[in-house]
Amino acid sequence: MKRRFILVAIALLVACAFAMAEEAIMIDFSQLTADIIAGPDGKMTENRRTVMDYSNVAGASFTDQQKALMRTSLAIDNWEVELNSSARNVKSVSVSKAQTSPVSQNAKNFAGQNVIGIRVNFPTWNSNANAFVKPPFEIPSYEPMAQVADDGTVQQPTAEEKASQKSRFEDGYGVVKNVAVIKSIAVNTYGMNFPHALYVVLKNENNEEQRYFMGNLLFDGWKTLTWQNPEYVSEVRTREVRLYPVYPTAFPYQKFMGLLICRDAAHAGGDYVGYFKDVKIIYDKAVLNTIRDFNDEDLWGINTQKENERKQLEVSRFGGIQVLRFLEKEKMASEKGFTPSKGSAAAAAQPANP
Repeated sequence: MKRRFILVAIALLVACAFAMAEEAIMIDFSQLTADIIAGPDGKMTENRRTVMDYSNVAGASFTDQQKALMRTSLAIDNWEVELNSSARNVKSVSVSKAQTSPVSQNAKNFAGQNVIGIRVNFPTWNSNANAFVKPPFEIPSYEPMAQVADDGTVQQPTAEEKASQKSRFEDGYGVVKNVAVIKSIAVNTYGMNFPHALYVVLKNENNEEQRYFMGNLLFDGWKTLTWQNPEYVSEVRTREVRLYPVYPTAFPYQKFMGLLICRDAAHAGGDYVGYFKDVKIIYDKAVLNTIRDFNDEDLWGINTQKENERKQLEVSRFGGIQVLRFLEKEKMASEKGFTPSKGSAAAAAQPANP
């Protein structure tokens, strides 16, 4: 019995040694095209796969019609550009934004695809400034795979979707699970000869946020910027081998928090414009995918309870902000100009109300 245990342990160590160099797309902006829920102008406003409903934290004072509007997603036009204090002023805040940017059909790379376009208005005076391009809400790691209706209502997961154990935000929508050590990160971006520095910001399962320096944007056209982990050990014999409990410890993961664009005080300020297609990572697996004899989660439900508690916390956080924005939008003036004064020529020229 003891000998069998030793053999199993050795087999696990060897298996972990070969669980290396897995590649995954962290986020692909071409998948975040708005495809449901038309706005007042008839254009689609939300991305079906990534819709989140925050009406359940809005309170009971809202009507069903108002709550139906309290949905958001990772659609490109919903992404935000947050400026640091030294870069923030009325003009810069009003014009700095992200928007859907279609690539020309005649382009050599990514022809016809939609990518995220970024405009940032940096200060013209000598000052270090940065812009954080981030999603409208922190991408959740817990959200189970489920279908989304045309009105943005998230359906209950089917038995097949539950069995897949996948999140709606995997496969290029912001979350990569079962990540032990990141070997390298790559960003496909279209540069326009700006000297600004680019960082990728990720967060792990312990809520530890890390910035990765990708290089500067001083080039013209498409380029893949790459970060290589200087502490990555390729030789198996010199690595610190670690075994992760298969259950109930959740698999380690990495989630995409945003892109950080930094302007040095020594460089010229003003408007910056750039485009980004995707972010990819190469990583070691934490646990090998194996066929299990028991459906552990159905039997014990430990991770489900933890994920539900985290879900309530995260949804209440981003939902509260979205509710305030909804209220502010409702209060904003919609008039484009003044109503002509009674008796004026302009008033006389207007058609009479039927």
